Amino acid sequence: MKVIVTYMSQTGNTKRVAEAIFKEIKGKKEIKPMSEVNSLDGYDIAFVGFPIQAYGPGEDVKSFLQHSKGKNIALFITHAAPEDKPEVKEWLDKCKAAATGAKILGVFDCQGELSEAIADFMLNSGDPSLIAGAKERSLTVGQPDATRLKKARNFAREIISKHSRG
Repeated sequence: MKVIVTYMSQTGNTKRVAEAIFKEIKGKKEIKPMSEVNSLDGYDIAFVGFPIQAYGPGEDVKSFLQHSKGKNIALFITHAAPEDKPEVKEWLDKCKAAATGAKILGVFDCQGELSEAIADFMLNSGDPSLIAGAKERSLTVGQPDATRLKKARNFAREIISKHSRG
């Protein structure tokens, strides 16, 4: 089985999750930033990771996912919100919808640290929801933590195990 872990990371959160997933995979594997992946051809499974941008996947990610039709993919997604925040499900649904035509083997999401630069942008956005999120930046510092990275490794192991069993 040949596996690729590919990701788009603005601040390092998604890259950290990608590296945790990559370490858990045995056998033939590659890890590359999404910008360096031209095709998912030749891979049995692609772990595809990215941050939430504007309540869903960013435009570059949408374009990448549109080219994943017919492929086995597992999504891993970072965001600054706690995982149990009600809006997160809606954001994840948008991410899954962007991968229409792919076989989604699973979805992992976790909180990442909200960078100061993005928090400043949010504070100056005029959007009450973004301003409220930016004011909670201190709660995100240090994320994803060891517990969340362990959950990412468990996710990788489960996806590989399920796919191996058929």
